[in-house]
Amino acid sequence: MTDAAAPTPEPLGETGNARPYSVSELAFALKRTLEDAYGFVRLRGELSKVTHHSNGHVYLTLKDERAAIDGVVWKGSVRGLSVRPEQGLEVIVTGKITAYPQGSRYQIVIETMEAAGIGALLAQLERLKARLAGEGLFEASRKQALPSMPEVVGVITSPTGAVIRDILHRIRDRWPCRVIVWPVVVQGDAAAAQVAAAIRGFNALDGAGVVPRPDVLIVARGGGSVEDLWPFNDEALARTVAESAIPLISAVGHETDTTLIDFVSDRRAPTPTAAAEMATPVLAELKALVSDLSGRMHRGGGRVVDDRRGRIEAADRALKRVPDLVRLAEQRFDIVSGKLGAGLAKNAAVHERDLVRVASRLSPLLLQRPQAVQKDRLDGLVVRLAPSMRRRLERLSERLEGLSKLYVSVDPERPLQRGFARVTRADGAIVHAGAALAGGEAVSIKFGDKVTRQAVIDGAGTPAPSPPIAPKPARARGKAEGSPQGDLF
Repeated sequence: MTDAAAPTPEPLGETGNARPYSVSELAFALKRTLEDAYGFVRLRGELSKVTHHSNGHVYLTLKDERAAIDGVVWKGSVRGLSVRPEQGLEVIVTGKITAYPQGSRYQIVIETMEAAGIGALLAQLERLKARLAGEGLFEASRKQALPSMPEVVGVITSPTGAVIRDILHRIRDRWPCRVIVWPVVVQGDAAAAQVAAAIRGFNALDGAGVVPRPDVLIVARGGGSVEDLWPFNDEALARTVAESAIPLISAVGHETDTTLIDFVSDRRAPTPTAAAEMATPVLAELKALVSDLSGRMHRGGGRVVDDRRGRIEAADRALKRVPDLVRLAEQRFDIVSGKLGAGLAKNAAVHERDLVRVASRLSPLLLQRPQAVQKDRLDGLVVRLAPSMRRRLERLSERLEGLSKLYVSVDPERPLQRGFARVTRADGAIVHAGAALAGGEAVSIKFGDKVTRQAVIDGAGTPAPSPPIAPKPARARGKAEGSPQGDLF
């Protein structure tokens, strides 16, 4: 196929050469040729090198076991794709073949994309589930509790199917409350976006307008194939369900059907009818429960009244014996008071006899001159205590003298009076050895006359020779050589 706009080569001249193309002319001629020849193609292959650019475009590569072709999805077409482009996903795409003149390569501009079979869809779903689970959207701790007695129930489903009739009929039989239906399509490419918009719309209600805010939401759909239920595996819809502030029940498909929103919803119902039962209590059961509790309250109150009545009657019977108890107490008092006088007289007589017996043993001298006897006893005590006090004072004096000698022997100033000196560092620490001093170090020297001089150590030096030890003077002998007792001093 030739392009009409392509330049026609000139006939051979005398030189035998055709007119040369420019690089741009050849590149764009090939681009138009590819677009005209392959304006619509349908390819099947595995996605690789998928890049979601910040400007919204998606760049990727389609490959099989023997070849690969680059592809691009423009931003306007990304939102219309039935699957999200991911690494390793097998897809079927439609588009047109074009060339990229600046790079001398061809590529396919993708307009539609769908998964190549159920296996590819399920593989993509498992990868999405793993990613959302890693983000914590499936955690039980973030699920909300359903209200026990809702006043308003919001239902998101198709208004024409049997699902809404089953839900309304079940709620009407169980619990008389208001039901608000948000009509959506539950199959096809637009289903996920409409259901997500309905959830956001219910959450946006503040309850102040004509339409009240629901206490619980139900997203419902009947059974179907995997392709029919696939909109409820949409990632954006799953995130919207997870962000809902209103508790949400997922009732999509039959009991064996499982979609992605079942994992992020607050409760999953096997059928739409079961969702209506989860959302509402049974009024008749509540009435029976209230009646039973009322009966138990009346029976319990009756038992309390009977118990109090029995106690009052027992107290009444006891009060009738009070006069008898008082008379018995009066009789015991009269008997005790009658014995009191005789007992006091007997007690006084006993103490009188004891006093006489003790008085008879006292000496006549003590009875005649008690003061003189006491004085003699005091003088005797003083005579006995005087030697003891003297001995006590002597022992204390000896102990005090010993402590005084000990204090003098440990006085740090006493060695200075015998010609010694105390050397201290600049920080006040006492120097115990000359080797510990460094050359040029400043020290303080204190003498016995309490005069302190400052000095500087002159070099390391060598230890000075020890002065000769003077012979000890002979001990003076006593005055009398033959006397066995020497001079004490």
